[in-house]
Parts: sequence; C-alpha cells; structure tokens
Amino acid sequence: MSMTISADLCTACGDCEPVCPTHAIVPRKGIYFIKSEVCTECEGEFDMPQCMSVCTSDSIAPLEA
Repeated sequence: MSMTISADLCTACGDCEPVCPTHAIVPRKGIYFIKSEVCTECEGEFDMPQCMSVCTSDSIAPLEA
C-alpha cells in the first residue's frame, strides 16, 4: 500500500518531501505527488508515515484500493 496526496488540499509547502525515507515524494505541477511504486508507508522504520506526521493541511492519506 502507499500514501496519496490530495491535489485539492495540498498547499505545496514542501514539508513532506524531506521527511520521506524512500524519497517517494516529488513536486509536480505546483503540488507534491507520491510515487506509489516507491512508497512503503514507512513500515518497519516508523510508527506512522512521516509525511502524514508533518502535513498541516491533512492532504495525505492512505491510497484507497
């Protein structure tokens, strides 16, 4: 599973990009995007996804299957 960023809610603050241990978060067209093939939801490294822990706009959530 991976995380996703809602384009409607993302403020493009960039706080999520440096905390991602797999470098799955990249800027695209003025907002940030999570590469699902790289995202691990920080499993095995942290108790919760680090991007979610720093997001002030609540735009990051688990990707719905």
